[in-house]
Amino acid sequence: MFRSLTRNPKHETRNCAAVVLLVSLVAIACFTSDAHAQSLKKVRMGSSSTNVSFLAIYAAQHRGFFRDEGLDLEIVFMPANLASTAVLNGDLDYNGAVTGTIGAAVHGQPMKVLIFTVSKPLLFLISKKEIKDPQQLRGKKVAGSSPGGSATLLATQALKHIGLEPGRDVSVLPMAGSAASRYAVLESGVVDASLLSVPENIIAQEKGYNELLFLGDVVEFPQNGFGTSEKRIRENPDEVYRMVRATLRGLMFVNDPKNREAVIDILMKQWKMSDRKMAGETLRHVSRVLTKDAVVKPESVQVLIDLARESAKITRPVSVSQVVDYSFLDRVRKELGLSR
Repeated sequence: MFRSLTRNPKHETRNCAAVVLLVSLVAIACFTSDAHAQSLKKVRMGSSSTNVSFLAIYAAQHRGFFRDEGLDLEIVFMPANLASTAVLNGDLDYNGAVTGTIGAAVHGQPMKVLIFTVSKPLLFLISKKEIKDPQQLRGKKVAGSSPGGSATLLATQALKHIGLEPGRDVSVLPMAGSAASRYAVLESGVVDASLLSVPENIIAQEKGYNELLFLGDVVEFPQNGFGTSEKRIRENPDEVYRMVRATLRGLMFVNDPKNREAVIDILMKQWKMSDRKMAGETLRHVSRVLTKDAVVKPESVQVLIDLARESAKITRPVSVSQVVDYSFLDRVRKELGLSR
């Protein structure tokens, strides 16, 4: 009994040594973590929307693909056209709104799109409960996005597809903000129809609003991904390459059926979804429009260019090569063993 209460100097020495070793290991781990964080290069990307069609980029962020490339990506929300101006001024490094990048290039600004992650618009023309046919939109108001933004350009395209002339038969109201904002103005009665993404379209239909058109059925319209200035491409080619590689890895991760549950986890975390079934339905919709390994048809890109020209009233022709630089993507695809 007394022996158990007796102090053993050898045991105390070993215990002290163990504590010192543990503290040292924790300190080394913290130092290594801090050093790694400090070694990451901060890059800022402008984004005009938080909608789920940006899933590939957010998946790359959540899975640490940008960090693998030594990059600390910050996403800053602003209208597509302002993001292009910020990139050209050096206030941002990249523009995640490819419509804004192409719009700037069409205006003659030195910018290029580097990668597309979506081949068709994940947008739905959703109307008030009493409007059940697209022709009933005549004389009505439709909510778009910011001037020159995707939803505004696509609202014009969708209306023409159903035989209505924007500005004459239907008013397209440019509205800054997300698809959630466009859903809010539809609910408030400010507009008669709105271009909604996922999951707003699901929520709206559950409340009795009507889907008049899925825009992915109307036009192949490459969206999402990112672009930057020609100056950044010249001066920081390695960084640009790493940005493209991380994004393509994110796209490949989302496209792989084996990762379905992990992707649903990302959707729930990033977009604060509490309903796993809703997240799974959201992924089903997003999967309809994602590019396969970032491949898009040149004629689809030309549609986007021509819409931007029409919106800006620019008559001179603009080719795909003037607004897109696939050189980095081609290198990454070759490195990853993807054929094209």
